[in-house]
Amino acid sequence: MIKLKNRSQLEGIRRSCGLLADLFDEIGAMIRPGISTGEIDARAAEFIRRGGGEPAFFGYMGYPASICASVNEVVIHGIPNPRPLREGDLVGIDIGIILDGFYSDRAYTYAIGEPSSENRRLMEVTQRCLDLAIKSAEKGTRIKDISRAVFECADEAGFGVVRDYCGHGVGLDVHEEPQVPNYVGRGPNPRLKPGMVLAIEPMINLGTHEVEVLEDEWTVVTRDRRNSAHYEHTIAVVDGGVEVLTAPRT
Repeated sequence: MIKLKNRSQLEGIRRSCGLLADLFDEIGAMIRPGISTGEIDARAAEFIRRGGGEPAFFGYMGYPASICASVNEVVIHGIPNPRPLREGDLVGIDIGIILDGFYSDRAYTYAIGEPSSENRRLMEVTQRCLDLAIKSAEKGTRIKDISRAVFECADEAGFGVVRDYCGHGVGLDVHEEPQVPNYVGRGPNPRLKPGMVLAIEPMINLGTHEVEVLEDEWTVVTRDRRNSAHYEHTIAVVDGGVEVLTAPRT
């Protein structure tokens, strides 16, 4: 069942999303060759708790960290570790926050140092997929219109669109209905209504769309081990359009 949020709930979700937007500003300033995803995880957990929140992912279905940090061929759910990031790496940082019982969710892919032309194009196309998906939602259409916007953008660029994982409702829980796939398939196609809060998150691969899960039962990698990028915003459907709740505040 899709949970439409009332005005009070939307305000609580906005506050959670605002804290998350500020955290991404903090992380962006940390990104450099030599830093580890474990260090980013520790800083994120401290920042969230200092802001009065809790990491939404820590302990969720047994997940062992506060953030997901997915390097190069890792699509999503990469577990932070002590390995230093190297010049030329890509790292997708995905974070959720619980603040006063309200959930937020955002992801961003960073280049470590100067990206290769291939990685730069992957990042640019994936970001454009997210931008087009949000513009589609602004028109008050249906879930599959968001899916179509993502798929057509990535497919035209010759990239693989991950099918096994998708966006979702969010706000009162870490994952809610409806699912928001990044391709147009079978399944429900609800119309967007004011009060819906969605995490839209294109996951786009340089090569095949196929993925597999490693032995740790969390880390999802591309089957051909080519790089992947991941961007995500939490948005609210409101009268007259949408509000990007996790947009930078500065």
